[in-house]
Amino acid sequence: MSESAENFIKRTSEKFQKNLNEYKKSHKDCYLSCFPDINRKGKECFIREAWTFMLQFNIEEKVFIIERFKREKIQKPIRHKKLKIGQIEYRFGYYMVGQNGNRIGKWTWGGFCPFIPQEDLKRLINKAETENTIL
Repeated sequence: MSESAENFIKRTSEKFQKNLNEYKKSHKDCYLSCFPDINRKGKECFIREAWTFMLQFNIEEKVFIIERFKREKIQKPIRHKKLKIGQIEYRFGYYMVGQNGNRIGKWTWGGFCPFIPQEDLKRLINKAETENTIL
């Protein structure tokens, strides 16, 4: 493994913070995270306001993340009409050191919903609450 989990968390957190700071200054769309609507015609764009990282207790190559996003932009058409600018949403995810293809040995986003060990779930939620990621 080329980069420790601690260095990955520090580097990624600094990148997220820089992105947030730049968005606060400029409000440019390039700092938003945009996701296609379920209809694949519209999209929703969010700013990542807060995040919490935590290493899985029994795998040194897996880091959980809870992110708090605020909806900043909606490009219509969208399927769900009750979505509004300013609403908060949370994303649970994970990063792992890649084992395949061009991601071998590199930290990469986990493409599936995270499996979280019983020992880590409360610890992760508590950490996110302490860090004010979860409001």
